[in-house]
Amino acid sequence: MSKDFSFDIVSDFDHQEMVNAVDQAKREIISRYDFKGSMSAIDFEAKEALLIHTEDDYRLKSIIDILESKMIKRGLSLKILDLTSPVDYATGGTVRKKIPFKKGLKSEDAKLISKLIRENYPKVRPSIQGEEIRVVSAKKDELQSVINFLKEQNFNFPLQFENYR
Repeated sequence: MSKDFSFDIVSDFDHQEMVNAVDQAKREIISRYDFKGSMSAIDFEAKEALLIHTEDDYRLKSIIDILESKMIKRGLSLKILDLTSPVDYATGGTVRKKIPFKKGLKSEDAKLISKLIRENYPKVRPSIQGEEIRVVSAKKDELQSVINFLKEQNFNFPLQFENYR
């Protein structure tokens, strides 16, 4: 009997790296000249979202750009952030934006990935297990090609590959 090899596909991110990226963005906002004297802040909201509060739309876009650059430097995918949420216009002419994190594979997304794997790699066996997909094969080379194939696809959610055995 041959030994099977496997890995898991998840949609998650390193929370500590996100904390570090937000801290770096806060430091840059404090030191930048175009933010001097402005009331701008980035805060976590129960590990599920970021809350950005600032004076106008221009600064809001600048803060998001700063945050994205820090995320890239820390190796985080920009697909983590759900930037489709609306901007709230708060009192005093300030703006707020709540940016939720995309975390966990939804059922439809998991089915799509599983279907793509089955169509392109018939000897590989994907199975959906909650918010992750376990991919099993008798050959490590097939698993490597599945990983490379999925990295080439342009999904609107981040993918990570874990527990490669």
